[in-house]
Amino acid sequence: MRARIYRPSKTATQSGGARTKEWVLEFSPAAPRAVDPLMGWTSSGDMDSQVRLRFDSQEAAEHYAREHGIDFIVLQPKARKPNLRPRGYGENFATDRRGAWTH
Repeated sequence: MRARIYRPSKTATQSGGARTKEWVLEFSPAAPRAVDPLMGWTSSGDMDSQVRLRFDSQEAAEHYAREHGIDFIVLQPKARKPNLRPRGYGENFATDRRGAWTH
């Protein structure tokens, strides 16, 4: 049973990074998915692929994996430059605004 430990990236549909601070231990699928001939649904008998454990730090996730005898690989996150404007959204409504307010 192999697992990967990673820190999830920010979702593309949200501007916040709420779940990007935690580390996730996720198991790799042990068996391929199969298509049900009657309904056409994909399914798998592998229950471990549905398990996703969250930890506060990378060390805690690694400690858990070692303690339970889980073979793991750690994927380091790529550093992201924050996209912050000097005055932010509030600058649109500031009274000391330099230019005309347009969309």
